[in-house]
Amino acid sequence: MTQLVIHHYAKPTARRHLWAGMIMSIVAAAFVVDLATAWLAANPMAAQGLQASLLAGLATGIGAIPVLFMRRPAERLMAPMLGLAGGMMLAASLFSLLVPALQHVAASPAPWALGILTAAALLAGSQFMQQMDRQWPHHHVESIETDQMLPRVSLVVAAIALHNLPEGLAVGVAAASGADHGMTLGIALQNIPEGWIVASAMVALGAAPLRAALIALGTGLVEPVGGFIGVIASSLAGPALPLALAAAAGAMLWVVSHELIPASHKAGREAAGTAGLASGFAIMTLLAALA
Repeated sequence: MTQLVIHHYAKPTARRHLWAGMIMSIVAAAFVVDLATAWLAANPMAAQGLQASLLAGLATGIGAIPVLFMRRPAERLMAPMLGLAGGMMLAASLFSLLVPALQHVAASPAPWALGILTAAALLAGSQFMQQMDRQWPHHHVESIETDQMLPRVSLVVAAIALHNLPEGLAVGVAAASGADHGMTLGIALQNIPEGWIVASAMVALGAAPLRAALIALGTGLVEPVGGFIGVIASSLAGPALPLALAAAAGAMLWVVSHELIPASHKAGREAAGTAGLASGFAIMTLLAALA
């Protein structure tokens, strides 16, 4: 892109074409923003879902603040922190996604047919994440300290984005469908220790503390992207809303099973990881009961 701009400016007669293209791009972007704003104003539940995913994503940046002062969390805290995140995500997928989906299925005129499709959507959500994991080059944060060679920052950021996308998707679907049940607050709370872990991993890769905190914040802002997808899915689903809820739950369950539980249950850390998992589930149970 830079070479294209240089090429255009090297030829004065072509400058007006470059400026025309830039103006057209700005006008198109403004038009899209205007349409999106009007659509969100006409769909308050969709706006609520987008706001919820943004709140959850910003919590990652808040959690990264300690890295400016304390750097990496103590080793003994890593297992319970990862277990806590896993327990909260596991409970959120149950209380805010699967239970509302099953309630819709039970109230439908064809519960058996819709129930089978809902179960298939759950598996499809998990399989989608599995395919993304295989095809998207990335490197997990939790394995940085055990590797002999440090990975590129971009590969770690890709792994975090892969993790945060289903979180945003789930929050957006749940909030837009009126089935939040404490999910937004719960995901935001579990993103706080997650932000610290992410930022400390960036420091381990050589980033300055402030840059590491900003990278963690940037990865958290992937969640509104997933939230926007979830909002659209829940808005268009109509009678098929249980399918959207179940697919988001499947994506969340994949993250918990594939990443968080194994990372929190490494050799010698099993008890701490299990305690964190149970604590996270208990916190989400309380949030769901009070919501």
